[in-house]
Amino acid sequence: MNRSGIEAAAWRYASEGFENLLAITGDYPTGGFGGTAEPVFDLDSLGLIHLLRLMNEGLRVPGRRGSLETLPATNFFIGCVVSPFKRHERELMPQYFKLIRKIAAGAEWIIPQLGYDMRKFHEIKLLLASRRLDVPVVGNVYVLSGFVAKLFHSGKLAGCVVSDELLETCQKQAASPDKGQKFFHEFAAKQLAVFKGLGFTAGYLGGMAKAETFGKVIDLAESFGENDWRDFLPEICYSQPGEFFLFEHDAKTGMSAPDRINPDYLRSLQRRPRSKHVTLNYRVSRMVHSLAFHRGHKLYGLMTRLFRRLEKEGKPNFLGRMSYWFEKRAKYVGYGCEDCGDCSLPDCAYLCPNSACSKSTRNGPCGGSLDGRCELDDKDCLWARAYERLKHYGESEQLTEGLPIIHDAGLKHTSAWANTYLDRDHFATLAKQQAEDNAKNNNKKADG
Repeated sequence: MNRSGIEAAAWRYASEGFENLLAITGDYPTGGFGGTAEPVFDLDSLGLIHLLRLMNEGLRVPGRRGSLETLPATNFFIGCVVSPFKRHERELMPQYFKLIRKIAAGAEWIIPQLGYDMRKFHEIKLLLASRRLDVPVVGNVYVLSGFVAKLFHSGKLAGCVVSDELLETCQKQAASPDKGQKFFHEFAAKQLAVFKGLGFTAGYLGGMAKAETFGKVIDLAESFGENDWRDFLPEICYSQPGEFFLFEHDAKTGMSAPDRINPDYLRSLQRRPRSKHVTLNYRVSRMVHSLAFHRGHKLYGLMTRLFRRLEKEGKPNFLGRMSYWFEKRAKYVGYGCEDCGDCSLPDCAYLCPNSACSKSTRNGPCGGSLDGRCELDDKDCLWARAYERLKHYGESEQLTEGLPIIHDAGLKHTSAWANTYLDRDHFATLAKQQAEDNAKNNNKKADG
């Protein structure tokens, strides 16, 4: 569903009284009628959160005679997702950084993707506390079975993680006379109890079971003593071998220490770690951008004047068409450019989001990567690569910054260079939005 369909669905939900919405990017399609469905990732989760927040404020849309009309405000309670169950730093940190951007964009509550490691679940709350972000977190529980555990372990269900150790336990329990039902129900109930003990706002219980089964699990969770969760905690810490944690391990609790960042991570920030992704192409791209594509710097003004002369009445002249011909070929060779016309190379550490990401994400990762690989397992995750590039230059925190990027599909098959210099692409839109936000903040300060 593209952005227009999503907006229409949101208006329908608002009219029907459905106000609790969870904004996700979604999985890549697999099978469908007549074959594989065409993927549509017009808005990612961050872009969707931005849209819903604007609808809550009263969406402004073009009206008659070029004026802007303000639509009635909605009252959505906007949720978002984060996937903490990533083995590598290059996967996990972009997840955390995007979560921070989601909250800044308007997310009001969080539910993590599925995993069975309470230390990783709890680390989300530690991250929020370290950034002074007070946002409710809902624990996520899925009632396992032998089949479900095997499916989650296979990596075929994006964002759902079962470790080797937990799979072995589940298979043993599934071989029992009751097929492990007693164990799996108790395991889910213990997760709910631990979430309550750790201060999560609520617990979401899901699975392939009848309503009576969920009722039994909830009743069991409520039957536990007030401090029983502390005994259950070690039973639900199925981390992956060599898994990265942002916070240092606390030997006393078995969890992460709330006041101690991983010392190896802190040391890595003090040096420029080597990475195969920090290529000569990337280094040259940074240099060229700083000279010619950075607003207000160096050659930007000169290039703006040049590209104005390469157009006549909004259309490129002969030299403009020659420039576009050269641009397409140079960027295809250098970046695998797909000629979207609204270039996000600077947003993605000079990796083309259309060719390097199966979902064309421009605002950070989805939750589907596995061991640093794309959900489709056909390439390395764009955002794992981008993270290593930015970290090499001490710029990884840039992934927490910036307004949501919404690309303009109407610019497809036009010169991205011309669109940048002549203020037609998303960079111009973001600059305008930033100026408006700054003006609002200044007015609030003046009123205060």
